[in-house]
Amino acid sequence: MASPTWPRLAYSAALYALSPLIGWRIWREQVPTYSRLQRLGIRLEPLPEAPRIWLHCASVGEVRAARPLIEGLLASYPAHSLLITTMTATGAQQSHSIINEQAAADQARLSHRFLPLDFPGAAKRFLRSVQPELAILFETELWPNLIHACRQQGVPVAIVNGRLSPRAFKRYQRLWSLMASTLADISWLAAKSTADAERFKALGSRAEMTSTVGSLKFEIASQNSNLKEGERLHQEWGERPVWVAGSTRDGEEALLLKAHRQVLARYPNALLVLVPRHPQRFDEVAKLCNIEGWTLSRRSQQQSVTAQTQVYLGDTLGELAALYAAGSVAFVGGSLVSLGGHNVLEPAALGRPVLSGSSIENFADVVEPLQAVGSLTLVDSPDALADALIGYFAAPGKAYQAGRAGRAAIETQKGALARTLTGLAGLLPT
Repeated sequence: MASPTWPRLAYSAALYALSPLIGWRIWREQVPTYSRLQRLGIRLEPLPEAPRIWLHCASVGEVRAARPLIEGLLASYPAHSLLITTMTATGAQQSHSIINEQAAADQARLSHRFLPLDFPGAAKRFLRSVQPELAILFETELWPNLIHACRQQGVPVAIVNGRLSPRAFKRYQRLWSLMASTLADISWLAAKSTADAERFKALGSRAEMTSTVGSLKFEIASQNSNLKEGERLHQEWGERPVWVAGSTRDGEEALLLKAHRQVLARYPNALLVLVPRHPQRFDEVAKLCNIEGWTLSRRSQQQSVTAQTQVYLGDTLGELAALYAAGSVAFVGGSLVSLGGHNVLEPAALGRPVLSGSSIENFADVVEPLQAVGSLTLVDSPDALADALIGYFAAPGKAYQAGRAGRAAIETQKGALARTLTGLAGLLPT
């Protein structure tokens, strides 16, 4: 049944009205080796030969989480090429990192492009150029015009690892007509949890097309190379308490530095490895550290970590896992400020005890298993964070057991990848 047209037309009109602001944002997110015209579905460089599967991930976190699916699709469909699209520059860089780590034969089947803006003409041009047999959208990438263009061109659309937080659900409820018409064009929706599935159905996803398969984020690949690099870094830094704060956000670094000051009062040789989420904030965070008088080393400038270094700024891309592995305890950012948190599974898979602020609604489904086994602790202030860190540094055996329990919990949660691949198989031509 065709979906109503008017909500999508109103949405498109709003996009055109906001196009100057959108254009500025895209200009900022550009990568020099890409044409900005890709954002309009123009000048798409040649792709590996068809047949083709198209997978879209918003940014770096989604690309990381999608890695098991990317590798599963390559293995399951050896005659197909796979196009990965992202919205952000960091997502592009993470995609290339994954592509470069594949075997040569698989590298030839993988490519990356930027997703065009969701204008009707751009969506149609993109699909005519790419001609995918299947479109896979990761988590909550609901782009009405792209999805409608897929329907018009007979391309089945799947949402995998479908996530809809309570906060996002409330926002989408205000656009119910648009969301209902968009979800009506989805061929299959694989939700991470029963709660996510119910929220999608309340927005208009058809019950018969909605499944609960679990979270792909638990399908974490071997971490041996990151653990090896982390061990090398830790030995290079010497025997000292090290904690890593990853994916930190604006307003959060000041709170973390306050906690670190309290840690230093107990452990004067402690080291904080600080890794901001967005590269455009690297210099800003370095400036904050310098203003506050911290002894700072920057990874991007190959500055050594000496005995005097108090803060090591991880201002590079693609190295967060290795830096997590170099520490004894991990803090995951976006959670001491009200942003919903980031992926706590990354350090847990490395066997590290994990600390997080209380704003974790974006990852509630993966938080619960870790909390249940004691590998994740929520803190609500710099004081509470400092107390938790000091507790782990004072009892290394406790930290080891918490990290080990987290890795075991992740293993028990696996299975979503197999269920997702089974569901996608039903959408591809035989």
